[in-house]
Order: sequence, then structure tokens, then C-alpha cells
Amino acid sequence: MGRLFLISLEGKIYSCKHCQAHLALSHDIVSKSFHCRHGKAYLFDKIVNVTAGSKEERMMLTGLHTVSDIFCVGCGSNIGWKYVSAHEKNQKYKEGKFVLERPRWRPVLDNT
Repeated sequence: MGRLFLISLEGKIYSCKHCQAHLALSHDIVSKSFHCRHGKAYLFDKIVNVTAGSKEERMMLTGLHTVSDIFCVGCGSNIGWKYVSAHEKNQKYKEGKFVLERPRWRPVLDNT
């Protein structure tokens, strides 16, 4: 395995609960009203230090979506999913965005 390079963020950040790898900035939150199997989740416009799994069709509360699970590159933990495509017209705004499951990351830190 090669050397691991992580992107460091500055400001109010969210990080992996297990390895503290930076994941997202607070100003990239689109919505805090999402839910997952483990509780609350946030929708983000951009995130870093993740890798995506294979695409799959998933029936969610808001209809059928094509998604891929996302994993922290620091420790490999499953931290949420990426919306690849939405089948319902009113859900298209989610395409290309990411959901981070609340129990899998640490609260906002200000590291400026």
C-alpha cells in the first residue's frame, strides 16, 4: 500500500469519528434534515477524503435512487453515501451530493 495523502480543511469542519480525517466544511451543508438507519444525517454539497463503492439502486423514504456508499480513506469506515441519480423529478437536487451519517463523524471543530 502506498503513502496516504489526506486533504486538510480549515474552519468549522466535520471529521471521521474513528481516525479524525477531515471530511467536510460546515458551510457545505445543504440540509440537516436527513435520516439514515442509525439516526440523523446531513446532506453536503462537497466532501473530501472519501472513496466511493459500487453503484446500486436503493429504495429510500423519498423514492428510488442510484447511490454508492462512501468510505473514509483514512480508516475505511462506511460514513454515508453519494447520490448518483434520482428517479423522481423533485429529488434531482440530490444528484452529486453526499450524505454523512451523524453517528459516524465528530461534531464541528474550529481549527482556524
